[in-house]
Amino acid sequence: MASTQQSKPPLPNEGQQPGQTGVFRHPSNRKTIYDRNLNRSRTAESSRASFAYLFGEMVSYAQKRVSGIQDLEKRLNVQGYSLGLRLLDLLLYREPPRSAQRPTRILALLQLITTTLWKHLFARPADALERSKDKEDEYMISDNDPLVNQYISIPKEMSQLNCAAYVAGIVEGVCDGTGFPARVTAHGVGTEMWPGKTVFLIRFEPEVLEREGILEKGR
Repeated sequence: MASTQQSKPPLPNEGQQPGQTGVFRHPSNRKTIYDRNLNRSRTAESSRASFAYLFGEMVSYAQKRVSGIQDLEKRLNVQGYSLGLRLLDLLLYREPPRSAQRPTRILALLQLITTTLWKHLFARPADALERSKDKEDEYMISDNDPLVNQYISIPKEMSQLNCAAYVAGIVEGVCDGTGFPARVTAHGVGTEMWPGKTVFLIRFEPEVLEREGILEKGR
């Protein structure tokens, strides 16, 4: 006669190997990614194909949740902002101890952005840095061929969209993180030679210019 006794369900941790907890598997040495030295991947480069796929998915995800081009660029800007705050700490950590200081002047900040930050993101410095002739609170960073725009196909009805708003958000996060509150926007200024050329317009808040004037007088 067949037994009608029901077998007991397995316990949550029954049958797991040592070093496993629940559904997550931990390395035998108990170390995680948070235990790695931050300088370990200093010279490593990410795959462009991986970046293109992930960034394309991010733009597609944001596009489905907005109602217009301005809203989409604003959403990309916000996503880049949080990355800029984190990148600032990482870049300063990787600098030599003598130079690992947050910039206290506008020019030092802009040099950090156009060289250190740009090289970390795109393996090259920015193409140009200019100051507005009309407004003393505005600076412009030029990139002749932004990487974020190279793998995005934009339909005709959205021709005004510039996905470099994501990079503008990163720059804005770095500015705010160093104590230089600013508004950063991306503007397409394509030419015959550089159709994807983008200018990142940085508008510093009045208190930044006021502090800059005080520091200039104290020199």
